[in-house]
Amino acid sequence: MKWFPDYNYILASKSPRRQELLESLGITFQVKIKSVEEKYPDHLKGEAIPEYLAKLKSFPFLNELSDRDLLITADTVVFLEDELLGKPGDLAEAAFMLHKLGGKEHQVISGVCLTSSVKQIVFHAVTNVLFKKLREEEIQYYLSAFQPLDKAGAYGIQEWIGNIGITHIEGSFYNVMGLPVQKLYEEILTF
Repeated sequence: MKWFPDYNYILASKSPRRQELLESLGITFQVKIKSVEEKYPDHLKGEAIPEYLAKLKSFPFLNELSDRDLLITADTVVFLEDELLGKPGDLAEAAFMLHKLGGKEHQVISGVCLTSSVKQIVFHAVTNVLFKKLREEEIQYYLSAFQPLDKAGAYGIQEWIGNIGITHIEGSFYNVMGLPVQKLYEEILTF
């Protein structure tokens, strides 16, 4: 039985986590990458930022989509007490972020944009995550054994740091990985 509408699905993301999550839905898709400068207007706050960036990532594809194409673009950000924590620039910044996240609840917000040649919708999902107070040696081990620089907030929930550090989660686990697959599934069905 085929669950999904009959589109040529395109995922515009080099993230192996997003690719893995979309694959887990049983969707056949191709990956296409186009470079976009991920800047947003200063007045945007909260969920408006990843929604804006997800839509921005669709722009280079707009003139190329056929009637049967459905483009999926996404962006994930971390907010701690209204401060945006993006991808760290280096290991020192990653360590600083992990220290800040320790012992506090933060929000992970993913914006997703679905684009066809005739329609575009943007939506988001929010997950609340609580880390324990992380020990310096735990942070240093994570930084040396994993790759935190390509992740918003400097961590992957599915990695060692998530296993030993996260004490509570409210919302979609997969959203924290970078793609709210349950919500994406529902949005594709009604697209």
